[in-house]
Amino acid sequence: MNILLHTCCAPCAIYPVSQLRSQFTENITLFFFNPNIHPYQEYKKRLDCLVSFCDKNDLPLIVEGGYQLTEFLRAVVFQEDKRCSICSSLRMTKTQEWAKMHKFDAFTTTLLYSRYQNHHQIKDQCQILSQESKIPFYYEDFREGWQYGVDISLEQKLYRQTYCGCIYSEQQRYDKSQRPKKRKDRC
Repeated sequence: MNILLHTCCAPCAIYPVSQLRSQFTENITLFFFNPNIHPYQEYKKRLDCLVSFCDKNDLPLIVEGGYQLTEFLRAVVFQEDKRCSICSSLRMTKTQEWAKMHKFDAFTTTLLYSRYQNHHQIKDQCQILSQESKIPFYYEDFREGWQYGVDISLEQKLYRQTYCGCIYSEQQRYDKSQRPKKRKDRC
């Protein structure tokens, strides 16, 4: 199976790549499309780290779109309460479009590795996109490998960010009054 793995950053790719390689040998291509990441220096750090990770692990990488903060903000402004859903929809739509256009057998995402993303919402979005586009969505709950990914990223001294990437989460990182209450549906 030739699979396209949407990737937000190198640390989040570690466990999904190891799982996919164990199941599908070497037919994995990483896909970096993340218009949410702010500021530009953060975008560049994450991309540079991912390029290095791919080079060291002999992984093909596609970088799509470049830095698209304006497009991201246009999509979420005045809908900040839905920004995470809009953000993942933007990224998953572009991923499945690329997968279909370039004849991949399936697509998936490292967002399914994160303990901080709304796992069920991302899974549901991908399943709907899959049905609409007729390209399979490969689902696996990568969160079980969370600690493995953390340990390997620390061992390899990979750049680890402290927020999801968007300007809103960056604010929450510094302004505790802006942090959302813990939700049970995130697990």
